[in-house]
Amino acid sequence: MISRSRPVLTAVAAFVLLAVAWELAKLVLPADGVLVGGTRLLPRTDDAAMPHVWTVLGRLGDPEVAAPGARPIGVAVASGALFTLGLALGGLVIGGVFGVLLALVMQRSGLVQRAALPYVVASQTVPLIAVAPLVAGWGGRIQILGMAWQPWTSVMVISAYLAFFPIAVGMLRGLSSPATADVELFHSLAAGWWTTLLRLRLPASVPHVVPAVRLAAAAAVVGAIVAEISTGTRGGIGRLIISYAQAATGDPSQMYAAILGAAVLGLVAAAAVALLDVGLKRYRGSVG
Repeated sequence: MISRSRPVLTAVAAFVLLAVAWELAKLVLPADGVLVGGTRLLPRTDDAAMPHVWTVLGRLGDPEVAAPGARPIGVAVASGALFTLGLALGGLVIGGVFGVLLALVMQRSGLVQRAALPYVVASQTVPLIAVAPLVAGWGGRIQILGMAWQPWTSVMVISAYLAFFPIAVGMLRGLSSPATADVELFHSLAAGWWTTLLRLRLPASVPHVVPAVRLAAAAAVVGAIVAEISTGTRGGIGRLIISYAQAATGDPSQMYAAILGAAVLGLVAAAAVALLDVGLKRYRGSVG
């Protein structure tokens, strides 16, 4: 029971530590920050730059705009986070499928591995801020089964682009992890590639794949948020952060409320992977 609740307790502890560090920074550091030779070495800590944690939490119950019937900020943040979570999970699934398939092909053929792996690594060196407008621009000219390319589709593709790399590399490492003696044992028993894959390589890959999926989930969430900002896709937490930042003048607590929602979104994605880890726990260390 304790082991199952450990991810939740860890997430709560991380939030508490972050809040304590935030308040300590406001208490200890100068309100105007530290400037040396015109260069700001430490940020400002006044309420206009770093509002108190309780101020941000209190803003969640305030109306989003000064108009009758306006929804609370907390509801808007939750709605945007759920929208972005759906796109991030979709991107994680798409990137995961392509990553696993490529890893299987690379493990099967050394020639494909030597040819494709450098390009897989190089693909992650392209700045996301440059990729997002290109995907949105190309997608606007594409129709799938007669349906026009939607802005949220670009966000999902960009999210899959970031999730693809850790899963492909982690899966390849896991598939190649069985000892030579174990592989030779399967060969001596006349086991084919498919049987060896199902009974040896896939179970042995679990300890490598689960951390890779955890990284991919975090990358998918970050990719979705950045893609929403870059492409101007409405409805998600990324666009909400920009809207609140533009509306903030002397009170940035509304913007930080949206940032808090983005942080919770990342924890939800990590919790989903933790459930996957629990489901595959019996395969850890298994080779047959």
